[in-house]
Amino acid sequence: MRIAQVAPLFESVPPKLYGGTERVVSYLTEALVELGHEVTLFASGDSQTAARLVPGWPRALRLDGRSEFHVGPHLLELEQVFRRRSEFDVAHFHTDPLHFPFVRRYPLAHLTTLHGRLDLPELVPLMQEYQNLPLVSISAAQRKPIPDCRWQATVHHGLPRRLFHLQEATDGYLAFLGRISPEKRVDRAIEIATRLQTPLRIAAKVDTADKVYFREQIEPLLDNPLVDFIGEIGESEKQDFLGRAQALLFPIDWPEPFGLVMIEAMACGTPVVAWRCGSVPEVIEPGLTGFVVGNLEEAVNAVHEIRQLSRLRCRQRFEQRFTSETMARNYLSVYERLVEQSAARKKVEVGDA
Repeated sequence: MRIAQVAPLFESVPPKLYGGTERVVSYLTEALVELGHEVTLFASGDSQTAARLVPGWPRALRLDGRSEFHVGPHLLELEQVFRRRSEFDVAHFHTDPLHFPFVRRYPLAHLTTLHGRLDLPELVPLMQEYQNLPLVSISAAQRKPIPDCRWQATVHHGLPRRLFHLQEATDGYLAFLGRISPEKRVDRAIEIATRLQTPLRIAAKVDTADKVYFREQIEPLLDNPLVDFIGEIGESEKQDFLGRAQALLFPIDWPEPFGLVMIEAMACGTPVVAWRCGSVPEVIEPGLTGFVVGNLEEAVNAVHEIRQLSRLRCRQRFEQRFTSETMARNYLSVYERLVEQSAARKKVEVGDA
């Protein structure tokens, strides 16, 4: 099958450091290539892929620093996609709703994965306007705010099987990996570690929008002698960081669409203690790959129980549920159905002409 993958331009594919959507696009693209498909990746020019790369912008926008008008590069990227639409059987968009007006007007089998939260009020009229466009959710919980769209499937994220490996021995610390922001609640992670008198290592980026929150609310908490704030880390550092932890803390306070870090931890054999929000109950299997909690007391008790879980079993459940090959095959099922529907429509249109 000839497949176009269309990535955002904020980060390279894969990202050099933090970047969830672009990382998933990379894993999906490489898995589709390994399965024998002809894949064209539209992404920033500093991306690395076994697919055919079509640069939408010379360098990832977050690291480029030259442009604050991010819509412009993305519109140019979409122009390239639709100019070359005859080269593809299906196009898979990961660019939020920016391409919606294009796909409505051009004949192309297409699919959109929405990677962000969907409970924003301004999304409701937009999705009502474009409710006939085929969508995929990354968790069943993600689609709840707009259930009446043309949902094709829920496809959970996946990682390459060999990206991380099981690590049985740990250094006993707790880990927090991700982004410093109010909804990620690193303050909860610090409170859990303090109550347990257990070291906590924090590997996290601070976006420009969250710098005031970090300075005023979080930075004072980092004086705690139990806390080691590392900052942002790259892909190559995650095995060591997650694999040596006794548990990953995921104390979120928002409707998390998926939470890639949870399966990254599972791939290392590291169980997860996560708040009951968004996708968490779909990803974590209590008593097997971690615990799902509702408050600080439950979280503290869960960490006490974490050593009873098998790190080997945690890794096995990752392999059974969350590999990039599984993700790619699930998407292929949707692509095939959409291509068949597109062909059937064209046949009807020719017959009516």
